[in-house]
Amino acid sequence: MTLKTLDTPSAKPLLDWYDRHHRDLPWRVSPGMAARGVKADPYHVWLSEVMLQQTTVQAVKPYFARFLQRWPDVTGLADADNDEVMAAWAGLGYYARARNLKKCAEAVARGHGGVFPDTEERLKSLPGIGDYTAAAVAAIAFNRQAAVMDGNVERVISRLYAISTPLPAAKPAMKQKVALLTPADRPGDFAQAMMDLGATICTPKRPACPLCPFRDACQALKLSDPELFPVKAAKKEKPVRYGAAFIAVTGDGEILLRQRVASGLLGGMTEVPTTAWTARIDGETSAEAAPFDAAWQACGTVIHVFTHFELRLSIWRAAIAAKVGTNDGWWEPVINLEAQALPTVMKKAIATAIPLAFKTSKG
Repeated sequence: MTLKTLDTPSAKPLLDWYDRHHRDLPWRVSPGMAARGVKADPYHVWLSEVMLQQTTVQAVKPYFARFLQRWPDVTGLADADNDEVMAAWAGLGYYARARNLKKCAEAVARGHGGVFPDTEERLKSLPGIGDYTAAAVAAIAFNRQAAVMDGNVERVISRLYAISTPLPAAKPAMKQKVALLTPADRPGDFAQAMMDLGATICTPKRPACPLCPFRDACQALKLSDPELFPVKAAKKEKPVRYGAAFIAVTGDGEILLRQRVASGLLGGMTEVPTTAWTARIDGETSAEAAPFDAAWQACGTVIHVFTHFELRLSIWRAAIAAKVGTNDGWWEPVINLEAQALPTVMKKAIATAIPLAFKTSKG
């Protein structure tokens, strides 16, 4: 049962709007489908929610389709080779998600008989599932009355109640408001409706307030400018780190690759040899730090922005007659690069040294 306060608007206008204007998404059971008896698949909901963290819907769609084609259920994903999962994830970023995705699939398959738990608390016991994902899966897959709050929902709530406390300090108060708003009936549709409203109507810039089902209740619209919400604390300037990447290519068109350590930034992903840069320290930037002696030529600089820092990599290329022995890597044909678990920053580095590398590569 939801305890309403006097300032809690009804969820009905939002659900009515959602019935007419919901987005058609490949992982979603629409209101029309639900009316025909179609049930949400917890595996689809969980997989999409993990992929969508810090990533756009358009970017996720092809990855979601490829994952389902290769691993149509959680047991298949649990049994998959870890390197294959990392390679399939390459390009989506935030690679700890992929490692936790595999661990979570294994936990569900081995510890729960391939069936996802159906409550927030039990879902949070699984690897990689935090408050948000647990609430989203509980609400959308199992119709539990859970308070689901992503960035879109934060924006809607902050404007609906004109919350002046800056983020992230405002998050607990926002979640309380979401909990009060969430109805016992159709909580999954409500959660998705809030996300859709933030994505299509209550947008960061130039929100379409006349079309909003909450327009009569919106405090930001009555008292101020909705674009002023949510209030955000001043961002700290990101530090800049420096390093170098080395692209060695043989006459047969093979490139030297290696695998990063399993933990930490880009853990378990494939890379070209680089210097020892991290989020906290710089690496060497000159050819003197190359993995072996060769006629290394400077190719330019790649700039890549991570969550907490900016990385500037000096790119060096060497054309060599034959493969050089290495203890921690392997030589891969350039035409096979698309199938490797290369994160975006490494693809940028390779493309700077070999401009056509990913146009000639076969996936």
